Amino acid sequence: MTSLDQVISKVSPLDSSAMAAARERQAQLTKPRGSLGSLEDLAVQIAGITGNAMPELTEKVILTMAADHGVAAEGVSLYPQAVTGQMVYNFLKGGAAINVLARVINARVVIVDMGVIGGFPPTDNLVCKMIDFGTADMAQGPAMTQAQAMDSLQAGVDIVEKELAAGMDIMGTGEMGIGNTTAASAIIATMTGKPVSSVAGRGTGIEEKQLIHKIAIIERALSINRPDPRDAMDVLAKVGGFEIGGLAGAMIACAANRLPVVIDGFISGSAALIAAGLCPQLSGYLIASHLSAENGHGLCLDRLGLKPLLSLNMRLGEGTGAALGIFLAEAAVKLHTQMATFNQAHITDIPEGNKQK
Repeated sequence: MTSLDQVISKVSPLDSSAMAAARERQAQLTKPRGSLGSLEDLAVQIAGITGNAMPELTEKVILTMAADHGVAAEGVSLYPQAVTGQMVYNFLKGGAAINVLARVINARVVIVDMGVIGGFPPTDNLVCKMIDFGTADMAQGPAMTQAQAMDSLQAGVDIVEKELAAGMDIMGTGEMGIGNTTAASAIIATMTGKPVSSVAGRGTGIEEKQLIHKIAIIERALSINRPDPRDAMDVLAKVGGFEIGGLAGAMIACAANRLPVVIDGFISGSAALIAAGLCPQLSGYLIASHLSAENGHGLCLDRLGLKPLLSLNMRLGEGTGAALGIFLAEAAVKLHTQMATFNQAHITDIPEGNKQK
């Protein structure tokens, strides 16, 4: 087992030589320079991540982590807390949106119990990394201990190492947990310095009165706990979630192993802020799949320096946006590696800007 400190120390800058070679190839493909827009940039980024100017993405994994949140007791969600466990069973049966999209892109979904109330009996295809039966109510005190925060991060590292052994070229992140948009809002407000009212959204679809209440609960949690934005571990422990910590650890472990990470929406974005706080070189390994309909997601991506590939007004979570992002990443790489160059296509009358230097 590799420790979190060890994986952080392994994260290195993107491979500039591979990126330069990828850009040179892009200039020679049978298209006007820049005509595939962000797909060209994405292919170059993946070349830099993998250290391979001609990368392949064949083994696709979506990591969906589930956990409960004590702050749900404050009435911040439209759904009862029991839905977290019920949705995990739906994932395992293949009936959720993430299962459908994973089948579309031929990805395997790894479901992890990070701390669902009640737990589960030993179940095929369910990874148990239980930290506790949900976090504590952050509106009354810290969501978890420092030790639990570290355990959640380490769980993410361990899962990535296991999936690498099974075969993984790219990872998408997803989550499930009633109350987790409240935790994510607290993290994003803390890490960006923005007011809670500009970050918190409707989550499961709450109405205006409940949204006002949710904002007040988050403000109370921040006032009571005073998380330090300069200390990502402190933020995770005081206002985070077990699944958020798990995803953050998994992101860092992927970067240490030069794998691209496609982050989903609002919750995954908050996990990325924690991960980048612990490992500042991480951001280059992240691909933002989409812009969530949740208020603060754009602020989160801005802080990470990421531009979303899609904007579809989605806010489901589970890894659904990440699945679409993986599709685009695979498309970008295949265009990069499988298109003919001008020389291969025997096209000689080409503009000066596309000629090989």
